[in-house]
Amino acid sequence: MVLKKLPAVFYATPSEKEPVREWLKDLNEKDRRMIGQDIATAEYGWPVGMPLCRSLGKGLFEIRSNISSGRIARVVFAVLDEQMVLLHAFVKKTQKTPKADLELALKRLKEIAS
Repeated sequence: MVLKKLPAVFYATPSEKEPVREWLKDLNEKDRRMIGQDIATAEYGWPVGMPLCRSLGKGLFEIRSNISSGRIARVVFAVLDEQMVLLHAFVKKTQKTPKADLELALKRLKEIAS
């Protein structure tokens, strides 16, 4: 049996909402499966580099998934206590990762790392 090197867990707000899980549930099944496979690849193969994973700096990493209709999804995570904490996720609309998305992920990381 192969063990996950870096098991994924969902970030939860103080009110116990899991924004990344909720975002995934809003996607169609095909897109959910693709993103899930990419997360699993990172869980079992960590550390994983490009084209799947990339460091965003400040302790943040992204999983890069190509989903249906030529769209690109990103799941931003941090490594804490030997776990991949899924902090934020979005479908990219521009080349550069939007500053607001990075700031939200950093805010969530600071919240759980303190």
